[in-house]
Amino acid sequence: MARTGPVTIDSTTVALGLAQIRVSISTTHIAQTVPRLVAGDSLGALANTKFSGSAEYYRLESGFPLLEDAIFPLREAAALECAFREITPKNMAIARGLAPTTFTAKHTGTIGLGALVAPTAIRVEAIYTFPDGTNTMGIIFPRANAAATIEMDFAPEEPAAVAIRLEAKRADSEITGGNAVWDAMPYGRILWNDGGTWTTTTTTTTA
Repeated sequence: MARTGPVTIDSTTVALGLAQIRVSISTTHIAQTVPRLVAGDSLGALANTKFSGSAEYYRLESGFPLLEDAIFPLREAAALECAFREITPKNMAIARGLAPTTFTAKHTGTIGLGALVAPTAIRVEAIYTFPDGTNTMGIIFPRANAAATIEMDFAPEEPAAVAIRLEAKRADSEITGGNAVWDAMPYGRILWNDGGTWTTTTTTTTA
């Protein structure tokens, strides 16, 4: 019997499982357009990972009754959302907008309360490995800020997971701390890799 409907074309492109979220200081790798952070920069075990890219448009209408002629982009935003399970000083510092490199120990450190300042510019990389274990996808925010209302919900039979939102900010050459390599893609980029080494020539679309 002939099959109909949305039949899978390539099962190796189906996403299943979580991405690894890596965070470091923005300025260290600002000139790099490929993933540069390592597994040691990751947040560790996560309860969820989510990428969101939003856009708002102006809708041009004319005539009576009004009909739409075109739409024009007004603004764009991009963010990575996740909830980390490893409650370390470093992860809590990232959630509070502090520099992650200041905190290295797993069980010693101090996070002050009641003295919020502007969040530190961080580099965020989400590395997703497809179920075949070979193909990967990377999401890079070369300059980002953490925006989170921290809640640690302790339960008797479920580990706590602290939700944070990592928002992409401009990284082009016209802003302090940016670099010209991001002029055509100021929030960063998404790129794919078929198992080789990440290179600056990895196919990408900036539109």
